[in-house]
Amino acid sequence: MSNSTKSITQYTITSADTDMFSRLKVSALVNYLIQSAISSAEQLGFGFADLKDEHLFWVLNRLTIEIVRPVMWSEQVEVETWPKNVERIFYIRDFIVRDAQKQVVAKASSAWLAIDLKSKRPGTFNKEKMEVFTRLKDVHALSHSPEKLAAIPNCTSQLIAPSYFDIDLNKHVTSTRYIDWMMDQLSVDFHQSHYPQQLSVNYLKETMLGDTIALNHQQTNTINSFEGYNRTQDKVAFRGKITFRALENQQAGFA
Repeated sequence: MSNSTKSITQYTITSADTDMFSRLKVSALVNYLIQSAISSAEQLGFGFADLKDEHLFWVLNRLTIEIVRPVMWSEQVEVETWPKNVERIFYIRDFIVRDAQKQVVAKASSAWLAIDLKSKRPGTFNKEKMEVFTRLKDVHALSHSPEKLAAIPNCTSQLIAPSYFDIDLNKHVTSTRYIDWMMDQLSVDFHQSHYPQQLSVNYLKETMLGDTIALNHQQTNTINSFEGYNRTQDKVAFRGKITFRALENQQAGFA
């Protein structure tokens, strides 16, 4: 196990990571966080291979991100991450994203579950590994835990049938695609003049190829709430909330 609990991963924003206005897609930002978490877990001795020996696997359950400004194409960022605490069955991990000038551009907190391979229920680690999960419990990116989202009323919904490129190596819809589905509910004109200030996602039930998602969307001013109902499994697959801030112009960032 590494002696350093924090880790830093560098990324350069490529054109594949940006929207049509050269801004980092929020789904790409989430991918950076997830990849950084995977790398950190591997370094600390509780990566996917290590968990397999304990008959466990990681599942991202909740994520909340606060965004200071849009990051643009070709910029360089670093993602600092660390395991922060254990709250009941949730393993909390925080993130800070900085630009090339070391200015904070985003902060996040996430809640993960260690799922038992056989029972598919939350499991636990052996006591030798538990200390690392609380070593930095007083070091916060966000002062609060990732948000638990409430159900929203049934409203106008779009039916989504996951396709081949929505599916990851675990044979279910990858975490970032849910965010793209939510963002796609808003018009190009809205996206041109707005950018997410805060994003929260709750991943409740995996979605498989062949399932159908009814995506409910409720908008109140700049707050957009979402709920994806899996019609095939008759269960809520995910919930999301995105708060937008108006931009002065396409490149301006936040004031």
